[in-house]
Amino acid sequence: MNRFEEFTTRIVQQVGKKEGAISPVMVNSASFGYGNSETGEGIFDGSVKKPLYARVGNPTSAQLEQILASMDGGIGAVAASSGMGATAMATLSLLRAGDEIISIGGLFGGTYSYFSETLSRFGITTHFFDVDELDAVEEAINTATKIIFLESVGNPNMRLPDIAAIAHIANRNGVVLMVDNTITPLSVAPIALGADIVVYSTTKIINGNASALGGAVVFRAIAEGEDKFKSERYRDLHPFIKKMGNMALVANAKKRALRDFGMSANGFGSYLTMLGLETLPLRMDRIVSSVETVAKALHEHGFIVNHPSLPHHPHHGRYKDQFMNGCGTLLTIDMGTKERAFEFLNHSKLITITANIGDSRTLGLHMASTIYRDFDEPTREFLGITPGLIRISIGLESAEAIIADFIHAANL
Repeated sequence: MNRFEEFTTRIVQQVGKKEGAISPVMVNSASFGYGNSETGEGIFDGSVKKPLYARVGNPTSAQLEQILASMDGGIGAVAASSGMGATAMATLSLLRAGDEIISIGGLFGGTYSYFSETLSRFGITTHFFDVDELDAVEEAINTATKIIFLESVGNPNMRLPDIAAIAHIANRNGVVLMVDNTITPLSVAPIALGADIVVYSTTKIINGNASALGGAVVFRAIAEGEDKFKSERYRDLHPFIKKMGNMALVANAKKRALRDFGMSANGFGSYLTMLGLETLPLRMDRIVSSVETVAKALHEHGFIVNHPSLPHHPHHGRYKDQFMNGCGTLLTIDMGTKERAFEFLNHSKLITITANIGDSRTLGLHMASTIYRDFDEPTREFLGITPGLIRISIGLESAEAIIADFIHAANL
C-alpha cells in the first residue's frame, strides 16, 4: 500500500464519527464555562482536560490537531491562525535574545523576512546556507544555536534538502531540527527522518480550496531516557518536561507562545480545514503526478522549467531516491523578463494569479514584483528569484489542459 493510499483510509476515518454527527462538530465559542471553581482550578493546572479559553485551544481545533499529529507520527500538535503564526509559535516557544538559528535552503519570503528582519530586532540571529552546504552548517553550530530550520522543498527555488543527513547533523550536535512541510504533507515524513518539529501552513494543500487561513505545528515526543531537550541548551523547557513528560513540547508551545502571543486557530477555520483534509491523499496523488507530466512537457516545448523530476535539475538523483512520493504542487517557469512573465500570466485561461499555493486550481505568481519586491538583489539571488520567474502551483485540472493553456499563453 503506497503512502497516499494508506492515508486515504486513515484520515477519513479520523475525521468522521460513527455515532451522532458524522461531520466534525464546529465549536465557535470564544470562552467556556467551567461549572464550578474546583473544575476551573483543574483546567488551569492541567489536571482536568476541558477547554480553558479559545486563545489556547478549541474542541474543533483539537480534533484537527489529533489528526495532524497522527499523520506525522507526532505526540501532539497545536493549530495556529496561519502558517506564519505556526512558524512564530514553533520558534518563539524555544528562543530567547542571544540565540541563533541556522536556516538551510530556499525560503518563502515571509519566513525569510521573519528570520532576517523581525527576529533580529529582538536579538536573535539567523545564518543562511544553501541546501548542500552541510559542512558549513555543522561548522556554524555553536552553544547559542537553538534551531536548524529548513523547508522540505525550497519555495520557490525548488532545491531539495537531504533531510535525513541534516537531521543526523542536528542530532549529533544536540540541536532542534524544524521542518516546514507545507508543500509536502504525506509525501515527506520529517519526524520519521529525524526532525523534532514540523510546521505547516494548512491554508495550502491541506485545506486545498482557499476557504480557511490556518497553520499547525506537530511535535515529537520527549524521550524517557536521554533527549536533546534535556540538555542545558534547552533549559527553559525543563520545567515542562518535569511536569508534562513526553508532551512537554506541546505544553511549552501553548504557554510560551499561543497564550502570550495569541496566534490561535478559530473553530470554523479548523472545521473547514478538516473538510479539505479528508481528500488530501487523493489530491496529492493526482497533483504530484500532474506536476511531473506538466514539467516534462513544458521543458520539451522550450520553457525554462525548474522541477527536480527533470534530469537536468541538480537534485534529480535526490528526487528519485528520497522523494518517491513527489515534492508537492510547485514548479517554476522563467520567462526571462517581467514583461514576458506578465504577458504569460495575463494570457493564461487557467491560471489564477494569487500569492497562495496548493489549491485545487492552478495558481501562478510573478515573484520579483510581488512577494520578493522589497528584497535587495543579493538576497533575491540567494533565494533564486530572477526577473522573469513565475511560481506555478499545479491544481486538479487535467495535465493536458494545463499544458495546452501554458503553450498558448506563452505563444511557443
